[in-house]
Amino acid sequence: MRSPVTGIVALLAALLVVIVGYMSLFTVQQTEQTIVLQFGAPVDVVTDPGLHFKAPWNSVINIDKRILDLENPSQEVIASDQKRLVVDAFARYRIKDALRFYQSVGSIQAANLQLTSLLNAALRRVLGEVNFITVVRDEREKLMGRIREQLDREAGGYGIEVVDVRIRRADLPEQNSQAVYDRMKSERQREAAEFRAQGGQKAQEIRSKADRDVTVIIAEANSQAEQTRGIGDAERNRLFAEAYGKDADFFAFYRSMTAYESGLKPNDTRFLLRPDSDFFRYFGNPSGKTAAETPAKP
Repeated sequence: MRSPVTGIVALLAALLVVIVGYMSLFTVQQTEQTIVLQFGAPVDVVTDPGLHFKAPWNSVINIDKRILDLENPSQEVIASDQKRLVVDAFARYRIKDALRFYQSVGSIQAANLQLTSLLNAALRRVLGEVNFITVVRDEREKLMGRIREQLDREAGGYGIEVVDVRIRRADLPEQNSQAVYDRMKSERQREAAEFRAQGGQKAQEIRSKADRDVTVIIAEANSQAEQTRGIGDAERNRLFAEAYGKDADFFAFYRSMTAYESGLKPNDTRFLLRPDSDFFRYFGNPSGKTAAETPAKP
């Protein structure tokens, strides 16, 4: 028969095994890497996720291995042209060497403080070598790459890899921005006035040339019309002369009929002439001869 003491000892032994087993197991998540410490000294680094074993008296520290954010407060930087810039930047980093990270900075909060100082120093070094326009417009992407390289090189001693550095905003201080805005506005207004003056001058030149061309074209047209009219009149006179030479009476009759047609317009004709005047000679005698010219009948 088993004594009660034996049962208690067996129960305590089983409880001890459970406790030792619980203290010897630990898990590593997908987003973590773990440092195993023995009396405060690192003895192992586990980066593979899953269930792992350690000595019961050892402890573990989990360190994040995801990409972490570093928000840097805005600060003033002096460019090479002595202009002050308000720069708002941020960085992305990850812990690539957990043991060095633990031995150098120990925690993410301490790492952020250290990286903030390094980032500010890199910003001042890189942006202080170029002028304001280069930072704001020309080589912003290239400058961010240089800052990332310098920060990554300095952060490597802490077991940190800098993934990216971005300048979110780089502007002049508020009081300087208003002055620059006013100056740019004045320059644009001056350029607009010059463009309007040049346009007005060009328009006046075009208008003057068009007026001169119109005058020349009208003069040439009038000249050509006068020449054509002169040729027509000469031809008409030649035809009249030929007609007169062939039959003087018919020519006189034709000219009289033309004069009647031109002179006796309908609804607007007023003549005060004697009926026996020379103008109406064909009204009294179809031959156009007056009574004095008509020979007496035998």
